[in-house]
Amino acid sequence: MPISYKNKKKGVTAVEILIVLAVLGILFSIVLPQFSKIRENQVLKNGIEEILSSINKAKSQTLSSLNSLEYGVHFESGQVIIFKGTIFSALDPDNEDINITSPASISDVTLGGVSGSSGEFYFNRLSGNPSKTGTVTLSTSNYSKTITISAAGTASVN
Repeated sequence: MPISYKNKKKGVTAVEILIVLAVLGILFSIVLPQFSKIRENQVLKNGIEEILSSINKAKSQTLSSLNSLEYGVHFESGQVIIFKGTIFSALDPDNEDINITSPASISDVTLGGVSGSSGEFYFNRLSGNPSKTGTVTLSTSNYSKTITISAAGTASVN
């Protein structure tokens, strides 16, 4: 005897829809925070690369005697500035500003034994050595990386 489906109604019940929405809600609550942390970590990595690139560019320009000048790097919370000469001037139109993408920011600058929220150093034109050695810390709410500037003028990430 064949089974008859004439009296059965087709469709999705409200209970089935609620179950699907609950499962999706649980999945999103697990996955979305992880994407946020991945993005934050990537922003930190990009910020580190920007800082390292700025340090290397200033050293390279100094050693190549570009415009017969020394070049330096100034650090602030949200940016790195490459400047000409041995003294940083915020108003110099020749400064090259490199912005650090939020939520990353420079949380500590310790150069020449002095710690603060900003600082700078320049490279010696003949030797390529920095005027100050120390560390620059880049942080987000969950991650932190420290760049060390050595007496030889090399920068490394710790």
